[in-house]
Amino acid sequence: MKTQQKIQQMDSANTIFQNASFGKLKRAPHHVVHPNSHHLPFIFCLAGFYSCRWHSYQNTVRPGQCCCGKGEFIYFVLLVLTFFCWFTFLYMWGEAKNDYHNFDGYAYGNLGFWFQWSTFLLFLASFFFSYLLLLLIVALCLLLESQQLYLHWCHKTVMFFFLLVSAIALTLITLFWRRQWNTFYLSFQITAPFLHMVAILTMILLAWPVALHFFRMENKVLQILILGPYMSILLFLLFIPLGMYSPCIREKGTLGPKPGLIGHRGAPMVAPENTEMSFLKSIEHGASGLETDVAISFDGVPFLMHDETLKRTTNVHDLFPAYLNEQAAMFPWSYLEKMNSGNWFFEKRPFFGMPPLSPEDRKWARRQKIFKFSDFLKLADKANKYIIFDLYRPPKHHPYRNKYIDRMLQVIQDESRIRPDLVLWLFNPNRNYVRRKAPKFLQTGSSADPIESLRARNIVKLNLDYRKLPEIDIRKYTDANITINLWVVSEPWLFSLVWCYGAHSVTTNAVHSLGSVEEPYFLMVSSAKLFITT
Repeated sequence: MKTQQKIQQMDSANTIFQNASFGKLKRAPHHVVHPNSHHLPFIFCLAGFYSCRWHSYQNTVRPGQCCCGKGEFIYFVLLVLTFFCWFTFLYMWGEAKNDYHNFDGYAYGNLGFWFQWSTFLLFLASFFFSYLLLLLIVALCLLLESQQLYLHWCHKTVMFFFLLVSAIALTLITLFWRRQWNTFYLSFQITAPFLHMVAILTMILLAWPVALHFFRMENKVLQILILGPYMSILLFLLFIPLGMYSPCIREKGTLGPKPGLIGHRGAPMVAPENTEMSFLKSIEHGASGLETDVAISFDGVPFLMHDETLKRTTNVHDLFPAYLNEQAAMFPWSYLEKMNSGNWFFEKRPFFGMPPLSPEDRKWARRQKIFKFSDFLKLADKANKYIIFDLYRPPKHHPYRNKYIDRMLQVIQDESRIRPDLVLWLFNPNRNYVRRKAPKFLQTGSSADPIESLRARNIVKLNLDYRKLPEIDIRKYTDANITINLWVVSEPWLFSLVWCYGAHSVTTNAVHSLGSVEEPYFLMVSSAKLFITT
């Protein structure tokens, strides 16, 4: 019996010791966090990419302590700042696709050779953004695993470089292409609901790590620094829908007709610009009007040419290399009519995402010549299409410098005999003289002046930059029988927004694609207090 009692007492003591030891083991995680063995490869990869410390599991953070020192905290904040700078640039540049051709043309004018810099910058910005996003995700995963942050010096160097580049890029856009920020703001009228949903989802995903670190922190200041910004952003996202506005959210039955399409230099994404083929393709795809640029040759023949020189869109370098930098208007027509205006289209590929051409169209495009203005007028008259054009005054020492308007009127009225009500006269100098000579031309203005001023000049149409869209009240001009044309609108999202605003027509590079748009993208109509996305 005594032996059995001793054995029972020993068993009881062992049980008490085991329970006490188990209790210590249970409390241990409250002091030191050790990653589970199945998490070690995951942590190895994260720490290896972020800090090149392949034994990061030894660098766990005790609960209640900060994830890193002051220096590493600053680097983390700079990483977040750099990420948002590149997010802003990438978003802005992505929405600027509508104007890539203008940017590339500006670069060509300054650098002297053609390259799709806009597309290159888009891919470069996407790479920078992806790199920073990956770094940020790795940092958040390390924090979630209670690992100490230590950004490797290589990443630090790259981060500072990216931050500098983003600051320079945003500054240059602000200084030299300020109006592109208007496109940035306009895009929010389409993308704001989607960006809002992405932001809400991101905050939901961050809720667990924020709560985990908040309750682990013993320092009240650190708790406020963690929870304060999170709750501020969450409240901002909660109330931001009250400030959202989009003309594509509207009452049922209030959407106006689809805007007409005016081919910008024809259909320049499927044919060489300002050529006969380009305008025929524009008509084929349903354009209601044709837009072009007119210069006058040295011997008085108006012809279609946008650039000041012939370098970009002709083979002048092969035929007349000595006159490569000569202004186009200083050539006689006998020289101009010999030049090819089609081969450059395949060499330079002026637009990103150009649709492929059939073998027959490729041969046709390569045979294009500089197009006479009189032939352009006859084509438009035959197809019953409106025409609108920019008229370039001839340079100094040109024989038609002071009589170019009379020469233009002579070609329009006498040589081509186009119906005058198809001519949208945009050129502002000597407008009163043109009105007397050609009273049936449709006078078109280029600025949103007061209605009384427009009526005094017989202006019946306004041709405006689409970036001015938020500044004008289209309904006010419509009520005064003044229609609105916006240039240059080529992206479907922008065309949808213009449609919702009520514009009557757009000048576009993409007649071939916008012609198939049946209704605005992102249109939301209210009926019985319900919003339905079509």
